[in-house]
Amino acid sequence: LSILIAFLLFGYLAAINMAFRLGIDVTGADRLVLIHKISLIQLLPYSYLARIEATAGVVEATHATWFGGTYQDPKNFFAQMAVDPEGFLRLYPEFILPEEQKKAWFANRTGVIAGRAIAEMYSWEIGDRIPIQGNVWRFKDGSSTWEFTLEGIYDGAEKGTDTTQFLFHYDYFDEARAFAKGLVGWYIIRIDDPDRAAEIADRIDSTFANSPYETKTSTERAFIQAFAKQIGDIGTIIGAIVTAVFFTILLVAGNTMAQSVRERTSELAVLKTLGYSNRLVLALVLAESFVLVGLAGGLGLGLAWWLIQQGDPTGGVLPIFFFPPKDLLLGIGFVAALGLAAGILPAVQAMQLRIVDALRRT
Repeated sequence: LSILIAFLLFGYLAAINMAFRLGIDVTGADRLVLIHKISLIQLLPYSYLARIEATAGVVEATHATWFGGTYQDPKNFFAQMAVDPEGFLRLYPEFILPEEQKKAWFANRTGVIAGRAIAEMYSWEIGDRIPIQGNVWRFKDGSSTWEFTLEGIYDGAEKGTDTTQFLFHYDYFDEARAFAKGLVGWYIIRIDDPDRAAEIADRIDSTFANSPYETKTSTERAFIQAFAKQIGDIGTIIGAIVTAVFFTILLVAGNTMAQSVRERTSELAVLKTLGYSNRLVLALVLAESFVLVGLAGGLGLGLAWWLIQQGDPTGGVLPIFFFPPKDLLLGIGFVAALGLAAGILPAVQAMQLRIVDALRRT
């Protein structure tokens, strides 16, 4: 039971770690992110777009601006961004949207698309009017309720794709907002050669050096890693927890196996008397350890996978939530390693056991 719980915990921690990595494993290798040199919250001129696209090595670019509103209740907070619809979908082909929904979104200035996860969370359907309460951005008349029409629901091409985003037209947003017109949050840039990412990033930043809006450009992967680490190095924390749990379980399982062998000293002696070789006794004790740990660990991983498939236990707070296949394989490796580590010492002791000494103990 303790081993089962340990691997159940391992599965959940793996899923939570993936959520805090914000889909880092499926980021585009050919995408860069350009932000203000001082901070992500500092805005940049929209006019930078043409100069970025004119830079050698840049294929195309688009922009996004964080909105930061809430839906119905202050607790209902999720990623909302003003984007250029056509440019954004070109830069993010992993956002899968039916063609008719795509056209409807492009045609409606107050239209919005939402990820499958967030749409299911709030039971949204195509055509719904969705009011978002702006916490920062307001209309020219001072009102703060922005209404959008849901024109599409996108899915992710891979499990790691974030399907909790809420995307609307930048043109409408920029025209309607009361201040900061002509400014955007950050730029997303596609380059022709991922191996030259650092060179192209330096070239772009040098273009805006010594300007009122200096920039900092990095790969999308590096940008997301830095963003995730603002709330702590979750990977290190989870690694420390898993190590502590496994070490404790190893002591429990190892002690159980050793005690089991000690209690059956006379039985092992009888087996050897009947002609069982030292190697066969070693194999029997090791097999017992592998069966015990394998059964418990396998059930723990299977239960973790099944429970995680039921959905995010936080109710949709995490942008992605699934048991990564590579971590599942790693868990299977841990099961095998734990079985070996727990059983090897008792097995060696059983192998080296002398018949006379064993019978003397009975």
